[in-house]
Amino acid sequence: MAEKKTKKETASKKKETPKAAVSAKTEKAPAVKAPATEQKKARVGVFICHCGTNIAGSVDIPDVQEYAKSLPNVAFADNYQYMCSTPGQSKIIAAIKENDLTGIVVAACSPRLHEPTFRTATKEGGLNPFRFEMANIREQGSWVHMHDREGATDKAKDAIRIAVAKASLLQDLIPKTVPVEHAAMVVGAGIAGMQAALDLANAGIKTYLIEKNPTIGGRMSQLDKTFPTLDCSQCILTPKMVDVGRAENIDLMTCAEVENVEGYIGNFEVTIRRKARGVLTPAEAEAKGIVGGGCNGCGDCEAVCPVIKPNPFEMGMKPRKAIYIYHPQVVPLIYTVDWDSCIKCGLCVEACGEKKAIDLEMKDELVKVKVGTAILATGYDLFPIEKKEEWGYKKYENVVTSLEFERLICASGPTGGHLVRPSDGVTPKKVAFLLCAGSRDNTGVGKPYCSRFCCMYSLKHAHQIIEKIPGVQPYIFYMDIRSFGKMYEEFYYRIQDEGAKFMRGRVANVLEDPDTKNLLINAEDTLLNRPIKLEVDMVVLAAAVEPSAETDRTRKLFGVSRSMDGWLLEAHPKLNPCGTTTAGVFLAGVCQGPKDIPDTVASAEGAASAASIPIHKGEVELEPYFAQCIEEKCAGCGMCVNLCPYQALSLVEKEGRTVMQVTEAKCKGCGTCGGFCPGGAIWMQHFATPQIIAQIDAFLIGGAK
Repeated sequence: MAEKKTKKETASKKKETPKAAVSAKTEKAPAVKAPATEQKKARVGVFICHCGTNIAGSVDIPDVQEYAKSLPNVAFADNYQYMCSTPGQSKIIAAIKENDLTGIVVAACSPRLHEPTFRTATKEGGLNPFRFEMANIREQGSWVHMHDREGATDKAKDAIRIAVAKASLLQDLIPKTVPVEHAAMVVGAGIAGMQAALDLANAGIKTYLIEKNPTIGGRMSQLDKTFPTLDCSQCILTPKMVDVGRAENIDLMTCAEVENVEGYIGNFEVTIRRKARGVLTPAEAEAKGIVGGGCNGCGDCEAVCPVIKPNPFEMGMKPRKAIYIYHPQVVPLIYTVDWDSCIKCGLCVEACGEKKAIDLEMKDELVKVKVGTAILATGYDLFPIEKKEEWGYKKYENVVTSLEFERLICASGPTGGHLVRPSDGVTPKKVAFLLCAGSRDNTGVGKPYCSRFCCMYSLKHAHQIIEKIPGVQPYIFYMDIRSFGKMYEEFYYRIQDEGAKFMRGRVANVLEDPDTKNLLINAEDTLLNRPIKLEVDMVVLAAAVEPSAETDRTRKLFGVSRSMDGWLLEAHPKLNPCGTTTAGVFLAGVCQGPKDIPDTVASAEGAASAASIPIHKGEVELEPYFAQCIEEKCAGCGMCVNLCPYQALSLVEKEGRTVMQVTEAKCKGCGTCGGFCPGGAIWMQHFATPQIIAQIDAFLIGGAK
């Protein structure tokens, strides 16, 4: 009641509107000359959507419509079940023509969902598409006041009144077009990056594939088999790796990282640091005049190297030399010097002989390339599960992660595919798999989200040991089995039938018998409501996944947002799942969030398709929501330049003065610059000061005729 009284009191004072508000409404932007059509008296059409019962269930639609008709400058008001439908849009088109409307307000859901739809309808009605304003009465109204019909209705009226005030002052805006470089970039060469690069290359687009490691393939190259079909991972992956290495349109850069990014969609200039590999490729050798030289992968250098280090590809369970390849299937098949380990003894140089492939004085190289679009496919890392001290990882030798288990059971792994205990090399007979190790963990130590594929690859591991070790007994400790994909549920039942024992409940701790090195598990069976004490030979932790180490740095370079969990954030989870808030930058694979291999490949294909569209069009249209500098007011202080989150502003010399200049293609119209400009020298198109003040006045003063 107090709120309503306040509104009435303020409404009664409408005749005493502050002079500042009036002048702000009528102020003419120095940098924008209004077209002749804008001199017409405003005639706004208001269209209210029921959204089924999403809005109509909480908002009195007829009451809101009648209220809209009473607002200043409203010439027409209507409602419909679904305004976004073809009949709903037809209503807008017809009303514009029949009522000579100058602006459109649609009161419906979030602009993120349907703003382009209603812009198109506005344009088809004969108006400039940017003479459209949306009032969000679903997310910000009916949904948050679901059980308060009066409050939701009042809020819908407020939202429409505010939108009408702005729509009355909207101007024609003309989108800008910029040319697009016929080239793309993919950052990260796991299965997602490779698939995206191949799709782009096959579409006739020059593609730069950037990978920080000496070889492509990513995490998938470390797997033995894939679920639920149990295909050999390398048999699937290796041909694709070879295709990437042979593709004419792919410029593969391994041992490389993105150093800097400048520009905008269609015109990104990317600086790449090609790290010194210490070994020349045949092409590099030829460029230096070494006929028939360069590395051919013979391994003579590795054979004589005296330095032995743990191999990270084998999770440290197998040694490698200071000059090495990760595995025989690497692409490109070129050896790499580990500079942190190399003692520069020169034995490898001697062994290489006439090929002269090894250069121990090689330096990093910076390369600049121009691309129209970019795809980020930076993958994931394993959560450091040793932080969950109760399970004994890195404390007890026979506690391993799922990825370490993959290498132990893989034919190309450190034990030749023979599963043995790390402590004594004995074949285990009882193996416990602990699911959700660090996932779905709200203790503050682990990750609150589901890592998504851990259930299924643990079931795969159970099958593998049943297949390989006669008489073995796998125990699977789980919270919930999430077999969500095609054929996944059938695979789950198959593992049950094969003899795996499932225990629903968290494992409290894992202890070690110091004499036998066996592991003692203390847990709870929540289905039987009883504690469990179990002695096993090995424990395998299905460790949570997290964004890769370079993800945050890379996303900052490309101006991409991230979620609270650190995963790269898409523009819209349903309508634009591959795009980002930075136009021309797309996401593929697990960098966006946990995915299994089929979903990863699908997202990569989607990202490649989206990234190819502006390239094939040859130009891209930009929304005209960019700042404009009113040069006569600009003092050239540079405050706006330092504050711009998109690096869209710069200072230039013009007629003897230093003024701000906007790179329109980079500007997102966020308004940060305008909000901080001490001289009021920045004009925000579509969010101009008179328009904003009109909205404020409409809210505070009311809008009844």
